[in-house]
Amino acid sequence: MTSYVVGQAIKAGKIKLTDMVTVGRDAWATGNPALRGSSVMFLKPGMQVSVEDLNKGVIIQSGNDASIAIADYVAGSQDAFVSLMNGYAKKMGLTNTTFMTVHGLDAPGQFSTARDMALLTKAMIHDVPEEYAVHKEKEFTFNKIRQPNRNRLLWSSNLNADGVKTGTTAGAGYNLVSSATQGDMRLIAVVLGTKTDRIRFNESEKLLTWGFRFFETVTPIKPDATFVTQRVWFGDSNEAKLGAGEAGSITLPKGQLKNLKASYTLNQPQLTAPLEKGQVVGTIDFKLNDKTIEQRPLIVMESVKEGGFFSRMIDFVLMKLHGWFGSWFS
Repeated sequence: MTSYVVGQAIKAGKIKLTDMVTVGRDAWATGNPALRGSSVMFLKPGMQVSVEDLNKGVIIQSGNDASIAIADYVAGSQDAFVSLMNGYAKKMGLTNTTFMTVHGLDAPGQFSTARDMALLTKAMIHDVPEEYAVHKEKEFTFNKIRQPNRNRLLWSSNLNADGVKTGTTAGAGYNLVSSATQGDMRLIAVVLGTKTDRIRFNESEKLLTWGFRFFETVTPIKPDATFVTQRVWFGDSNEAKLGAGEAGSITLPKGQLKNLKASYTLNQPQLTAPLEKGQVVGTIDFKLNDKTIEQRPLIVMESVKEGGFFSRMIDFVLMKLHGWFGSWFS
């Protein structure tokens, strides 16, 4: 999540990669007991380090000192940065995650799940792709100290892995969130709590290989396609085209596309103008063998402006009649 928050700050123009950061004493591993024995970038108090280098220190070197330094710069303090982390977690729907530190080392009250880590990774890939791209870099040298990326899957000859992140603590064990692509298909694997470094990489490779072998990503609703048209009240048009937009792709077992069913529900009983293109008005449910396997937002494909005074008055009457007598007056 630290990387995601930094990526969003860069994307919003709040910070730049070229900004120079003065390293504080709290980011000095020798002077901060919480960092002793953990992976670091070897920062020293008073150093001037660019945001770009600190970011690479966080991602490639797993530098916990770099996490503190960049958090202080982005938010003013570690506590304020943690608040940003938890704010984004809430927006992403990470209901089983609470962050207490900027670096992820063991702390009372800090927890997460494999599903939440997968959702976070998905959000990073989609929301801040330039930030995510740093995760595939295999090494980084700072202050003449070269360190390889801790994610050994980047060197795998069996997978086209391009991320994501390792994590190791006494309390959580050896963990790895990984992602790889095969053609247009991307998979994310999460392995938590293993006993050794070797096991987390072996199990992650097994998961990704299994996924590519037995699953496929399909697009049952094309990005520019209309999934359904729906009656609109008080608009310059009486119908709205609704679809899935860019979110129409799903992953399912190979050969099961023919059994996939799609239905939808609206957030409100009636659609009323104005409606903006891209506005979410409902949910698309994808079912396989009567079981919901994916849900996607149902969005407006073309804007519907508010109609004129007289057309709105007519719609007001028709809407009342529709409520009383049903579809005769729709």
